[in-house]
Amino acid sequence: MKRFLLTGCIVLLAMAVYAQRNFVLNNSADGQSTLMVFLPETEKATGRAIVCCPGGGYVGLCTDKEGTDWAPFFNEQGIALIVVNYRMPHGDRSIPIGDAENAIRTVRDSASVWHINPYDVGIMGFSAGGHLASTVATQSAFAVRPDFQILCYPVITMTGRLAHKGSVANLLGKDKDDEQVQKQNSCEERVLRHITPPALILVSDDDLTVPAHGNAVAYYQAMHKNHNHATLHVYPSGGHGWGFNSNFAYHDEMVHDIIRWLQQLKAPHQDAIRVACVGNSITDGSGIDLTYKYGYPAVLQDILGEGYHVRNYGKSARTLMNSADIPYMKEFCWKDCKDFNPDIVVIKLGTNDSKTHNWVHKDDFMKDMQQMIDELNALPAKPQIFLAFPAKAFIDSWTITDRVIADEIIPMIKKVAKKNNLKTIDLYTATAADRNLIQEDGIHPNAAGARRMAEVVGQAITDDR
Repeated sequence: MKRFLLTGCIVLLAMAVYAQRNFVLNNSADGQSTLMVFLPETEKATGRAIVCCPGGGYVGLCTDKEGTDWAPFFNEQGIALIVVNYRMPHGDRSIPIGDAENAIRTVRDSASVWHINPYDVGIMGFSAGGHLASTVATQSAFAVRPDFQILCYPVITMTGRLAHKGSVANLLGKDKDDEQVQKQNSCEERVLRHITPPALILVSDDDLTVPAHGNAVAYYQAMHKNHNHATLHVYPSGGHGWGFNSNFAYHDEMVHDIIRWLQQLKAPHQDAIRVACVGNSITDGSGIDLTYKYGYPAVLQDILGEGYHVRNYGKSARTLMNSADIPYMKEFCWKDCKDFNPDIVVIKLGTNDSKTHNWVHKDDFMKDMQQMIDELNALPAKPQIFLAFPAKAFIDSWTITDRVIADEIIPMIKKVAKKNNLKTIDLYTATAADRNLIQEDGIHPNAAGARRMAEVVGQAITDDR
């Protein structure tokens, strides 16, 4: 309750001082963390905002060239800049993380007053501030996770000789030599497929303070390994800590790279219909390169257009049944899906439930599907739920059994749909029509198959609007 009262007071204060466009807000109960807010002129405002975390090795803050100096540049682009004077951890890593998360919360709570799209709030970080920014991007809950990230010569890893020792010691304190804690706080280890937001990473090749290959490059590789959108620019020279400094030899190229990257980053409209695609590896896009472009949820976004906001909540190998080997409802993606508060949910599960060792629990299938529906029905949005039939299994790979899918699982889905008055989507027939839509393993759709799925799902959604 106290947090909501504090947030309400912040919004009222923001309204009172909005005409100033540049102002300071408290960001913590003790007043030690503040936000320096720089809003563009209303007629220029694009709705985009960036929460900025200056660097300083978790022992201090470089708030000028890695913070406030960026305000005119971003405001000219119609982007609001909010610089976070976060508190130092002194070994308690929750302190700066909490300050950065509260900054994002405040921006979204103030969105209507500040002319900001709450689905277009990014985070930017420099050096240790880059570690803070990427920590929030990879580990924070949906409500306070940014929609994109810009990382300049970021500290990423907390392990090995390429870690920035000062940042490690100041952030981790007494746990600085604990390898498990180091790994838990190494952002390249915490990237989540489809959930960690797009990243622009900027670094100099000759950075000896925070070497690129163990930090910026490692994060870029982790993002691409998880099929998340990431762009990396490595400038030939410049060392560490250039910030918004015109003396940096590649300053003009750097700001141009930022502008171009942000221009191609399309944000969903704040009033868009939210669509969550729940499923296993077929929804996830296993075996499809660049699934953030060519997986079925990504293609579905293209088909539905800007009036919709589609998110991929597929997780490979997961089952509907809680008694099976890897239950979907015990995964972080299920929590994140509910936090998204979708208006529409497409559930496509059952393929992995058909595995020989899982289907011995078949009596739980309809019960657990009902649990999933009940949890979705409890959300504020009261989403429209579509139950999709599993795709056809052309080969019984990994003991996935097409007979079980066709003769047992699909009839069960039909019964649950009838009981709850829900629409079904027949992806089984859609994929069975053409073997060329499926990869060699006989289970996973290829890019053409993903497009076919998206077309069928998109048709079902638009027919029902």
